[in-house]
Amino acid sequence: MKKYISIVFAILCVQACSLKEDTSSLSSPHDFFRSKAECQAVVNGCYIPVKNIYTQTFYTVTECQSDIAYINYGTLDCRLDVSPVQPRYGSTVWTNGYLGVQRCNFAVQGIENTPYLEERDRARLLCEAKVLRAFFYYTLTCMFGDVPFYFDDVNDFETQDRIAVLPRMSAIETRAACIRDLESIAKSDLLPDTRTSDNEDARLGKAAAWFLIGKMALWNACKDVPENAEKWYRTAVSALEKVEKIYGPLSDYDYSYNVTFRNKNTPESIMEVQHAYSRGGISYVSNLAAYMEPNSSHTNIGNAVYDGVSIPELGVDCDLHTSARPTKRFSQGLQPRRSADIRKADNMAWEYNGQTFSSVNSVPWPGPKFWCPDMVKTNDGNNYKVYRYADAILMLAECWCGLGETDKSISYLNQVRSRAGLKNYVFKTIPALEEKIRDERACELFGEFQRKFDLVRWGIWYETVQDYTDSENLRSNMQPYHEYYPIPETEVVNSHGALDNKAYGF
Repeated sequence: MKKYISIVFAILCVQACSLKEDTSSLSSPHDFFRSKAECQAVVNGCYIPVKNIYTQTFYTVTECQSDIAYINYGTLDCRLDVSPVQPRYGSTVWTNGYLGVQRCNFAVQGIENTPYLEERDRARLLCEAKVLRAFFYYTLTCMFGDVPFYFDDVNDFETQDRIAVLPRMSAIETRAACIRDLESIAKSDLLPDTRTSDNEDARLGKAAAWFLIGKMALWNACKDVPENAEKWYRTAVSALEKVEKIYGPLSDYDYSYNVTFRNKNTPESIMEVQHAYSRGGISYVSNLAAYMEPNSSHTNIGNAVYDGVSIPELGVDCDLHTSARPTKRFSQGLQPRRSADIRKADNMAWEYNGQTFSSVNSVPWPGPKFWCPDMVKTNDGNNYKVYRYADAILMLAECWCGLGETDKSISYLNQVRSRAGLKNYVFKTIPALEEKIRDERACELFGEFQRKFDLVRWGIWYETVQDYTDSENLRSNMQPYHEYYPIPETEVVNSHGALDNKAYGF
């Protein structure tokens, strides 16, 4: 059950989280937001649930339930063995998504009302908290579809009781509310037009706000009624062009350096999950690399030989698990071994230093983009790329295509293709252009926790995965309603029936 306690304790601890809150020690923002340092500490606590969501299992949910990657091992999410009673990783995303919303609501109200901040600091901290709040709602709507929505800070029992029984709200309306909220702060002249990597400690700012507006508006363009599509496409274009103004030409960003997870807070990044690892020191790590490095024996403790190839940089202390793999559709069709696409050497590993791995055959390992040098056990200290500038460029290509402006669409598509060493795309038909943009997103953003959500947004998830997954367990078990995870049954019960899982009733 979600614990609403004093913010100091909330920053230090991660609790379970539902819409039914324990208000036994309600805390007023006036009790805490008495300095810039205290306000920043509250916002720092808003980042913690992001780290709790972005793990190897979230990779399974977003990439391995798609057409471009798969994994065959014991985790039940990998074959979509989920239900309201057994929501699997859906429980983690729900818990941490609403824990994040709760913390951000507390932060926003406190920062808006405190008299102890200069206006420039107030704007920066508000932007940070509002971007994170929108990010949590974006993730929740991608994962569950329609979800309960509130911006209230729960500091009295009346508010707590009302929120505990909120029903699902339209995901379109939720995203629209977040867009309006982000626009209210992103337009502030008090905020600098800086890339995330140029902000102190790579904190989220104006660029991330405009980017998320583009993300959410593009979802609404796909999911709202057709007569509203143009409005949403233009909202997305307006926001993403502001990101473009901040970041400049995509050609300025070296591909390999900017996409590799071990290279932290690179110039192209818009949002990263921050990790750190030191032997014997304070660390925050996850475990994705343990499922992404070449292995055939499931452990490399005591040697630096990985599937028959010496890779000294990966060290001798790794404890590896069954790896995810690119599908044949991806490794032989979208980004084949002999293509001119330079991205293939980062996304996939057929060989290393001229030596071919023993177990690749027709399907390679995930590539160096995901590997973690000198990993101890499963302690992956890499940062995880959540959003990059290339994503914004591809979204602009998609928006202009949706608006029928094919020349503009292709100009953005070719920015990404040119950096990848590919020839410019030549227009044929609008459906062919739409398909090329979708394929380009697969190649550019491979492994970056987005593919399933893209397929769901386009309305083609079930058919595409049925056609192209290399996991027979997934193919035989998945159903059309699995495009969204069920709300955990405990949350339905706690809401006294206000929430439901009607799709899973079939």
